[in-house]
Amino acid sequence: MASTIIDSRIFGDMFSDARMRDVWSDENRTAKYLDIERALAKVQGELGIIPREAADEIVKNCKLSQIDWAKLKAKTEQIGYPIIAVVNQINANCRDKLGEYCHWGATTQDITDTAAVLQMREGLALVEQDLDEIGDALAALAKKYRDTPVIGRSNLQQATPITFGYKMASILAGIDRHRERLQQLKPRVLMGEFGGASGTLSSIEKGAMETQAGLMKELGLAQPLISWHTVRDTIAEVGAFLGLVGGSLGKIAMDVKLMMQTEVAEVFEPFAPGRGSSSTMPQKRNPISCLYIHANISVARQHAAALMDAMVADHERSTGPWEIEWVSLPEIFCLMSGALKQTKFILKGLEVDATRMRANIDITNGLVMSEAVMMGLGPYIGREYAHDLVYDLCRQALADNRPLVEILVDHPEINKHVTRAQLDAMCDPANNLGQAGVMVDRVLDARR
Repeated sequence: MASTIIDSRIFGDMFSDARMRDVWSDENRTAKYLDIERALAKVQGELGIIPREAADEIVKNCKLSQIDWAKLKAKTEQIGYPIIAVVNQINANCRDKLGEYCHWGATTQDITDTAAVLQMREGLALVEQDLDEIGDALAALAKKYRDTPVIGRSNLQQATPITFGYKMASILAGIDRHRERLQQLKPRVLMGEFGGASGTLSSIEKGAMETQAGLMKELGLAQPLISWHTVRDTIAEVGAFLGLVGGSLGKIAMDVKLMMQTEVAEVFEPFAPGRGSSSTMPQKRNPISCLYIHANISVARQHAAALMDAMVADHERSTGPWEIEWVSLPEIFCLMSGALKQTKFILKGLEVDATRMRANIDITNGLVMSEAVMMGLGPYIGREYAHDLVYDLCRQALADNRPLVEILVDHPEINKHVTRAQLDAMCDPANNLGQAGVMVDRVLDARR
C-alpha cells in the first residue's frame, strides 16, 4: 500500500502527474538498466570486444517481461544495489553461459547513473511540454488584458496602476527564461557514464573509448570527457533548475491566492461545482490549486538543496552522498510535475474580473494617482516641493474622506498652474499606465 503523497491513490494525482510517476517508476528504471546493458552488448559485439554470438544472446534477453521482481527485490536488499541482480537474471536467461559477457567492463554506478540520465531526459521532456503550455496560457492572458488596468501593489499596499496584461507578461518573461535555461542545460546534463571501477576503464584492454562512444551514441547521450562518478554538478544543476521553475510557479500561486481574497476578488481559480468549498462555511471558494503548488515547490526546494549536498562526495566512489540522489531526484521531478499541472489548470481557466480591478483602483479616492500628480506638478513647482505638498494633501484627503482631485483643485498653489481638466487627466488611471503596453508587446514579440 502506498504511504507517500506522490504514490497515494487519493492524493497522487493532485501532488504529482501520472506521466512523471511512470518515468521514475521501478519498471521504467529497470527498463533503462536493460536498455543500457543491451546497448553495451551490441556495441561491444560490433567492436569485437565480446563474441558477436554472446552480444546477440544478451540483446535477445534484455527484456523487462523476463524480470522476476521478487528475485530482483531480494537480491537488491542482499547486495545493496539492483544492477547485479538484473545482470544475474539476464545471464541466467542466456544459453550456453553467453550471458557471462553481459556488463563487460562496466560497474554498477555506470549503469545506475546512465539510467538516471535517461529518466531525466524523459522527465525534462515532460517539464518542457508543461512550460510551453504555461507560457502559451500566460501569453494569451497578457494579450487579452494588455490594456486592462489593475492596481500594482507594493508591500501589500496599493501602489500605482499597471495592467493585468503587464502582470502576466512579466511572469511570462521568467517562464520563457526557464525554457531557455532548459535548452542550455540539456547538452551538459544529458551525458552518460561508462568508466568502470574508478572511472578509468581499466578493465577493458582494447576499445575502451570506442565502447564508451558507441554506447552513448546508441543511447542518444553525450559522451563524457572524463568519468563523473563523484563529480555531481550536472545532477545538482537539474535540481537547481527545477527549484527555479518552482519559484516562478509559486509566484503565480501567491498572486492568484492573494487576488482571490474576498476583499480583493480580482481573479479566481477555474470554477467547478464543490471545488474549494469548506466543510463548515458554504460561502467559501478556497484557492485549492494554489495550495498544492505552494506545498510542492516548498518541498522541491529542499530536494534541490539535498542534490547539492550530494555533490560533496568522497574520492572516486562515494559512501552515501550518491544515494541522496536516489531519494531526491525522483521526488523533485514528481512534485514539480504536480505543481506544473496545477499551474496549467489555473492559467488555462483563470477567471478575471476587470470591473472589480477598476473598482479596487478607485477605493482610495484617487490617492494611488499621487505619483502622477507629483510628476505633473513638478515642472511648475519643483519635484521635491510637489512631493511634500501632495503628501500633505493626501493626508487631508484621507482625513476629509474626499477625492484627491477635489483637494487639488481647491489648492491655490496648484490651481494657478493647472486646470481642472489637467488634474482630472493626471488622476485618471488609464492615462498613467506608463509603458505597460509596450513592454507586454516586447515580451510577446520575443516569443515569435
